[in-house]
Amino acid sequence: MKVCVLTLGCKVNECESRSLIAALRSAGCDVTEELCRADRYIINTCSVTGEADRKSRQAAGKALRANPDAKIYVCGCSSQREPSAYLSRKNVVYISGNGRKNDVLQYIMSDIIRKPIISDLTVPSAFEEMVQPAHEKTRDYIKIQDGCNNFCSYCIIPYVRGRSRSRAPESVLAEAREAARHTREIVLTGIDVSSYGRDIGFSLTELVRLLAPLPVRKRLSSFECTVIDRPLLEALKESGFCDHFHLSLQSGSDAVLKAMNRHYTTAEYLCKTELIREYFPDAGITTDVIAGFPSETEEHFAETCAFVRRVGFSDMHVFPYSERKGTRAAGMPQLPMAERRRRAHILGEIKAELKRDFLLSQMGRTLSVYFEEESDGECSGYASNYVRVYADKRSGETADITVKELYKEGVR
Repeated sequence: MKVCVLTLGCKVNECESRSLIAALRSAGCDVTEELCRADRYIINTCSVTGEADRKSRQAAGKALRANPDAKIYVCGCSSQREPSAYLSRKNVVYISGNGRKNDVLQYIMSDIIRKPIISDLTVPSAFEEMVQPAHEKTRDYIKIQDGCNNFCSYCIIPYVRGRSRSRAPESVLAEAREAARHTREIVLTGIDVSSYGRDIGFSLTELVRLLAPLPVRKRLSSFECTVIDRPLLEALKESGFCDHFHLSLQSGSDAVLKAMNRHYTTAEYLCKTELIREYFPDAGITTDVIAGFPSETEEHFAETCAFVRRVGFSDMHVFPYSERKGTRAAGMPQLPMAERRRRAHILGEIKAELKRDFLLSQMGRTLSVYFEEESDGECSGYASNYVRVYADKRSGETADITVKELYKEGVR
């Protein structure tokens, strides 16, 4: 039996899909992640924006076009939030959410479904283990946590993922050890990595130290500035973690941060970035910024533009605000979409300026680079601070590279 697993959204979804793939292969299935003709399709959906919901629903139609007779199984955030949107779609026989994702396997293997069913949509209260995925990529992700307690006013994810829950440290270590045998870099990921361990009497700092002996490059994915302190930074430095920090900002205005229900001020955020640079002077610090939040005035927006320049980010992800039904912010007076896009465009120009400044600061420096991709006779990879580096090297090679000039979206 051929099964196609289609994944939308975040790295956590990707980790869960890879677990499903490993279990299906263990059961003897021919599994692919490429959209093609298959007997069964699993669609692991996303709901972070309205566009993500739309693409998740479209995936069911794409599967049908690939094989009109196939059976379709849906799971993830979008189906957790709105299962009825999938119930009426042709050939969708099974709908679940973010809990008990493993259950889809027994339905596929037994082929017992004769009419569409909606599984139990109860969000788990404890971390659910899945089959350990195969680690085959040069950079691979390990899920350490699920859910979120922050309830930012613009975000639907806590409602579809549930409360924060942490994976047992011994389980994380076991997968990390196995991954280290096959990959050159591991990234710890989750819905809210910052909250790791609080529900199980452990901490992110302790987990970082636990992983110190592994002979691979190690990174943390996106996390909150509130978790940054000296013990964590000392542990990251001593445990060989990369000097790249993706700290979500969302706004550089204290008034907007309060309306967003973010749990820090701009002064606190700036203090954390200064502390990072005390331990990692050449760190790449990246972030996310939302433009055009409902309560954002022109003055607030000007504060954000000034603040991101003051921090000096190495890169930014900029998004025009997108309202999500069911969140508090969706009930606020909305700015016109044209204005949100205008502000996003301005921030995009600042992003390009800041990135260029950071890349220029790398000139003459020697960076340790793992080269991952080869194209048109040249290789590229990332330095520890997440600068993309091009050089005349071979894929799979690690080398110390002296930066000479700006090149494409990085340096060479």
